[in-house]
Amino acid sequence: MTLDRVRALIRDVPDFPQPGILFKDITPVMGDAAAFQTVLDALEERLRGRDFDRVVAIESRGFVFGAALADRLEIGFSPVRKLGKLPYKTHRIEYALEYGKGVLESHVDAVHPGEKVAVVDDLLATGGTAWGAAQLVEKQQAKVGAFLFVVELAFLKGRSRLEGLGGPVEALIAY
Repeated sequence: MTLDRVRALIRDVPDFPQPGILFKDITPVMGDAAAFQTVLDALEERLRGRDFDRVVAIESRGFVFGAALADRLEIGFSPVRKLGKLPYKTHRIEYALEYGKGVLESHVDAVHPGEKVAVVDDLLATGGTAWGAAQLVEKQQAKVGAFLFVVELAFLKGRSRLEGLGGPVEALIAY
């Protein structure tokens, strides 16, 4: 399977989660074993041999890819979640979305000082969510060594918001 075939599985859902948004739905990719493996192979290829300590993945579809990737690389996994979803003490950051604002949290011990982490999510739009995750990593005195996405909406220029925050910004499929 190729990334072109993976791209063909991604469907457009108009007016979700609100009117005027064209949502890129990757659930068909997750439901197709060959496509899912192709995505994981491509993500793994970008991190293998680069001495990462942890994958930090963003709720919720980012968890699907991030946890599987951390397992393949035999490194730690830490979730970044929406406000009020984590049971322990948290750090919190407010960020801008393409259609509003949000709050992200991570446990205060989600990453350790000095660790090199890869921030993983399913989609890069304006970059606000990944920016927020990077801020949480920095609060814990760790370093972002890469940002990885399955899909990038390049016309929203989220990449520019992340450049200079640590490591390359990479997406497997761009629109």
